[in-house]
Amino acid sequence: MPKKPKYDGVIEAVRYAPDGKVAWARVHERRGPVFGDHVILRREELIERLKSGKKFVIGKRQRGMGNAFEVEDTVSLAGSNGTTYLVVGTGGSANGDHLPGIPQL
Repeated sequence: MPKKPKYDGVIEAVRYAPDGKVAWARVHERRGPVFGDHVILRREELIERLKSGKKFVIGKRQRGMGNAFEVEDTVSLAGSNGTTYLVVGTGGSANGDHLPGIPQL
C-alpha cells in the first residue's frame, strides 16, 4: 500500500482579486489515499480548511504520474488586527497574501 502523503491538498494556481488578496485557488484535494481532479476553492473556503487543521502545499502534478506531485512549500495563515492572510511557510508576520512561486490565472 502506498504511503499516505502528509498534506491534504496541493495548490496548483491562484487568481488574485484587484485588492491583492487571493480570490480563488485551483487545488487537488486528497480523497483517502488518492488525489481527485482539481477543484476551485474560494479564498474563504481555503482559509476555513486551513483553520480546521488541513495542510495545503504549493506544487504541481508530475506529468504522466497520476497522483505524484512536485511539492514546494507549505501554505499557512498569518495576520494581524483580525485580518487573515495566506502565506508560504510559517515564519514572519504578513501584511497581505504572499504566495510566491504559484502560477497566477
